[in-house]
Amino acid sequence: MKFILAIVAVSSFSGTTLAFAPSASSRIATALNAKVGIYYSTQTGNCEIVAEYIAQAAGLEIADIGDVSDDMILGLDSIIVGAPTWNTDEEEERSGTEWDTWLYSSLPKLDLSGKKVAVFGVGDQQSYNDYYCDAAGELYDQFKKCGCTMCGFTSIEGYEHSASKAERDGKFVGLMCDEDNQYDLSEGRAKDWVDQLKGEGFF
Repeated sequence: MKFILAIVAVSSFSGTTLAFAPSASSRIATALNAKVGIYYSTQTGNCEIVAEYIAQAAGLEIADIGDVSDDMILGLDSIIVGAPTWNTDEEEERSGTEWDTWLYSSLPKLDLSGKKVAVFGVGDQQSYNDYYCDAAGELYDQFKKCGCTMCGFTSIEGYEHSASKAERDGKFVGLMCDEDNQYDLSEGRAKDWVDQLKGEGFF
């Protein structure tokens, strides 16, 4: 199993993790001054849960990348994107979601030069220890290739994985969450990450 922009990742979805998901009524329509969007795709629902945590902290709405038009993306200043990892140890199409099509058919046609992008991912450190949040690394690579300004790198401390394609120079390329084994840390990590992005001028 396995633009500002931020990336969403997915892990497994269960009744237990549902208890930690913020309600839709807690979301706020706008955030600060920039035009910012949060886009994800998911198989099990875990990526959506983390996207909601980010949205609640930032005062934004979320949307599945499969439901978003090119004009919506082009109208943004900053973008947060997230994906799960399903196709482990692959060089591309790692998420097993709509991202696998969008990244290679839609993204290359868009002029996103200079837009800020932040990535988040969801994975399972125990069952897929060597492939933790690999799809987040794919999101990072593809948006950077399009000339986006990548934001929101985080420390790898506090995680128990062995390897990840979402690491660059000893840091994660964005926010990484594990809704299978560290679900109790996800909301706090999302809040801290949003605060970090504010400090980086993402919003």
